[in-house]
Amino acid sequence: MAGIPRASSGLVAVMLLALAIVLPAVQAQAPAPAPTSDGTSIDQGIAYLLMLVALLLTYLIHPLDASSPYKLF
Repeated sequence: MAGIPRASSGLVAVMLLALAIVLPAVQAQAPAPAPTSDGTSIDQGIAYLLMLVALLLTYLIHPLDASSPYKLF
C-alpha cells in the first residue's frame, strides 16, 4: 500500500498546530456590559466623515487644477 502523501501530512500538522494555539485561548466568559456613549465616539465619527468628504473633494478638484498648467484661478 502507498503511504500518505507528504502534502496531506503537512496539512494535518499545520491544522493541529493551529488548533493547539487557538483552543487554549478560548475561554467561557460572562458577557460584557453594553458600552455607553459619552459623545466622544459620535464626535470622532463626524470627524472621520468630514475628513473623508475633504479627501474626496481634494481628489475631485485636483485633476481640474492639474489639467491647466500655471493657472491658479
